[in-house]
Amino acid sequence: MTDEPGREPAHDPQDLERLLISRQWVGDIDGMAALFEQNAVVDSGEGQLTRSREAIRALFAEITATGRKFAAGNQAPAVVSGDLALTSTHLPDGTVTAEVARRQGDGTWLWVIDRFSVA
Repeated sequence: MTDEPGREPAHDPQDLERLLISRQWVGDIDGMAALFEQNAVVDSGEGQLTRSREAIRALFAEITATGRKFAAGNQAPAVVSGDLALTSTHLPDGTVTAEVARRQGDGTWLWVIDRFSVA
């Protein structure tokens, strides 16, 4: 799936984190959700799994409505194997994220699995 017109697509799995943060900071909830495959899953902690792009959109809308802003961290180099990539970021609060991205038919990347914190 290509991103909607006017939005920069992720041409590299490393682009996804930056795009997510920049879209959240300007309130582009639809753009945040567009970085995920239709049947993606997000583990936001405490055993809560959010499944599907629409549900992920609702989760991001709730988070953004609280005024919480995602922080940029130190992103580790993506580990890429064929059409899959593991991305992770060490955040300023000490937590580490982990995500799995998949290359789409048009060469862009979308997340399939996102775990907000693994540490």
